[in-house]
Order: sequence, then C-alpha cells, then structure tokens
Amino acid sequence: MKRAIGFKVLFAVLFSQLAWAGEILEYRFGPEVKEVVKHYDVIVIGSGGGTKLVRPVASLGYKVAIIEKGPLGGTCLNRGCIPSKMLIHAADVVRAIGEAHRFEVIPKENPEIAFSDLMKRVKATVDEESVSIAPLYDQNPNIDYFKGSCYFIEPKVIQIGNEKISADKILISVGAEPYIPEIKGLENVPYMTYEEALRLEKQPKKALVIGGGYIACELGYFYGALGTEVEFIVRSEFLRNEDKDVRAEFDRVFSERYTVHKGWRPIEVAYDQGIYLLTIEDSAGNRKTLDGDALCIFAGVKPCTETLGLENTHIATDERGFINVDDRLKTSQEGVWSLGDCIGQHLFRHSANFQGEYLFRTLYGDANDEPIVYPPMPHAVFSYPQVGSVGKTEDELIKEGADYVVGLNHYKNSAMGMALRSEHGFVKLLFDRESKKLIGAHVIGDEASNMVHMLIAFMSMNATIDDLLNMIYIHPALPEIVRNAARKAKANF
Repeated sequence: MKRAIGFKVLFAVLFSQLAWAGEILEYRFGPEVKEVVKHYDVIVIGSGGGTKLVRPVASLGYKVAIIEKGPLGGTCLNRGCIPSKMLIHAADVVRAIGEAHRFEVIPKENPEIAFSDLMKRVKATVDEESVSIAPLYDQNPNIDYFKGSCYFIEPKVIQIGNEKISADKILISVGAEPYIPEIKGLENVPYMTYEEALRLEKQPKKALVIGGGYIACELGYFYGALGTEVEFIVRSEFLRNEDKDVRAEFDRVFSERYTVHKGWRPIEVAYDQGIYLLTIEDSAGNRKTLDGDALCIFAGVKPCTETLGLENTHIATDERGFINVDDRLKTSQEGVWSLGDCIGQHLFRHSANFQGEYLFRTLYGDANDEPIVYPPMPHAVFSYPQVGSVGKTEDELIKEGADYVVGLNHYKNSAMGMALRSEHGFVKLLFDRESKKLIGAHVIGDEASNMVHMLIAFMSMNATIDDLLNMIYIHPALPEIVRNAARKAKANF
C-alpha cells in the first residue's frame, strides 16, 4: 500500500515538472510551439497524381495525411491538361468556322470572340471541381488535409506550418512548375507562364511566345486561333522530341499560320506602358527587337523540389532537381517513394495515374515487390495540327542501328481525307523487320489524339503487321489511313 502511494506521489511530481517545462517553453517561445510529432500510416505530398493513394488507402483503414500548397487536384486540373483543353476546343471551333468556306459554307458574319466570358467559364468550372475535393476528405475520418507548403526537417519528419508529422510511408508527388530561362531584365517585367495564360481575362493583341515545346504550341495556337497575333521565338525547333517526319510536317503547317523566329534566343527584355520590347539574337550574333503587349514564357518545366528540404533526407536528385527513383519508384530514403512529374520519367498525367495505381497495388493491394513495367507510353499534342504518338521514333531506331520497316500514308490519300480536304497530315508506322511487330506509331493531323489509340492497343498486345492487316476497317473512316500505312510497310518487308 505504501509502495502504491509512493508511485502516485512520484507520478504527480513528474507530471507537475512536465507541465512546468511546457509552461516555460510557452513562455520562452510562444503558445504556437508544438513539439509533438503526429504520426500517420501514410503521408502524400501533392494532390495531383498523389490522389491515387489518398482515399483508396484511407478506405482500407490507414491514417493518411495529404499535403497540398495549392488548389486540390494538382497541375492537371488547375493549370494544365483540363483547362487548356477546354480553351483549345474553343480555338478548334473558331478555326473550323474560319475554314468553313473551303466546304462551300459561308458564315453570314465573322464570329465574335467573347474572350473574357470564355476564360471565366473555364476558370469557374475548374475551380468548382477543385473545391469539391476537400469535402470528400473531410467526410473520411482517416484523412487529414494539410493546406500549405511543407519541407523535411528529418528523413521521415515533415514540417507543415507549425506542425510536425511523420509516417511509416511517405509518397512525394509534388509535380513540376514553369521553367524560367535567364533573360536580362525579365525579373522586372510582368511576364506570363502557362499558369497565368490559362486564366487571363483580357485578350492580348500581340503575344511574344518563348518556347517551341508542346505547351508553347498548344497555348500559342489557342491565342492565335482566337485572333491574337502570335510570334514564336524558338531556339532550335518545334516539338524536338517527336519523330523527324512529324517535326517537319508540324513546322511546315504551323509556320504558315504564325511568325516564327527559329534559331533565335531571347537575351533582354524591357517593359514600358504595357508594351514589351524583346531583344533576340541568332547564332551569328545578329540581333533584332520584337514588340507586343503580352510576353509568354512557355519554355518547359522544372520539378517542384527546391523547397522540400531534401537536403535533410537521404533522397537523391539529378542535376535538374528531379527525384531519383528505382524500378519500384523507391527513392534513396527508406520508406519514401515518388511519382509523377517530379521524377522526370514521363511528364504526363496518365503516366502519374499509372504510377499511383502501381504503388497502391504493390504497397496496399497485392503487397508485393514487383517492379513497375510500363506498357507503351503514348502522348498527344493538342495544337493544330494535332499530334499523337506512341513507341519508338525513327530517330531513335537510327541511333540504335535497328533493322526496321516504315509505312507512311498521308491523310489526303484516303476517302475521309478527301472529304476533309486534308492538306496535311499522315500516319507513320514503324515495324521491327525480324519480328514484324509494331514498335512505333506517329500520327499528325485531324483527330490524331484519338487515331493513335488503336495503335496503342496494337502495341500493347505485341501486334504484328499481319494483325493490323487482318482486320476490317470501316469505310470511309480515318483509321483507313492506318491500314494504308500498314499496306505500304508490308510492301517493304
């Protein structure tokens, strides 16, 4: 009995000492100090591709923390795929009206572009979708949503605001952000990246676009189709990662519509009374100055890893800041995985989704250690002309010294191409000569992003040229161009 009383006294003394120590800490450092580290089963940083591991994992009974510094939904929903395609569809409609006379359809008057209304509608739709996500998290007792920036303070401890949290498993899916090249004077001018360009409510009269990748080609096309005069400053060439024939065709068609300064680089910019003065220089040192009322920096992306405090972990990155992962998406820090744009492997939302589904399956579904195996990874460029691609390019096959066969058929050499009065576009197929398997497919022209899907399916099933030819194609439909390209390849075996 005396021993029990002794323990009670001891605990009371210890408790009072701890309370006193807490009061001292609060007195010295303020009431906001929180030394307690809250522990979770999973922390997901980034609500883009990372969403594949929030509600599904929580539904299994695990405690999940989701951290997002911006609007929920990540780049794709808020400042990428979805709003850009909503805007580009409007551009496609305007372009179709402008070309209606080619089909003996004469509009009674030129279409009026309600630019501000268009941008407000797209913004409202996207924002509504983003705002709808948080209530779903609030309804699940296993999910805690932290809004704000975060950084590692220890290998498995993250600071978010005034709180510190840790987890058994941490998944980094922070995405990418606009890359800004070094241009003298740029820090003093109000330029636009794709983030601002997708929400601009006043249409520019003349836009100077720096960049030749898919972002520049898509958004430059949007603004140009709606009536903005657009000039492109392209250091090398448009869409330089596409197949060589696709690059050439795109350049030919695109350059007919817009002023293009190819082989020039921006070196200095000034801004005065709403007008930008951009000085550019070519490889010979020649200079000229361009002017416009909008300056668009669409020069690619970089990973959002600079402020993550990775130096406080064992997580390794490459020279550009992309997180290094192995074939199981593991980082060099035990218990930490990464996916999406920030690992720099495939910068597409569909690849991030595939990676998220893989991690959910291997960490929480079948719980196995199988490596990630990518099926053929496709992509599309939603400009005009449109591009859809999957598999090897001819440039890659030449570099590898591969033995391959090419089949190429132009849109105009098809029944539907005649109906569309196609003046550009083709389907290009690449086959391995020995196995006859389809190893690359590239489409440029109307509905290319849809057309390429049948070729994605063929490649995913390891189809041969005979498989492409042993099926019936609807006549007259655009996929007959695929058949015609396969027939031409067959003649070359």
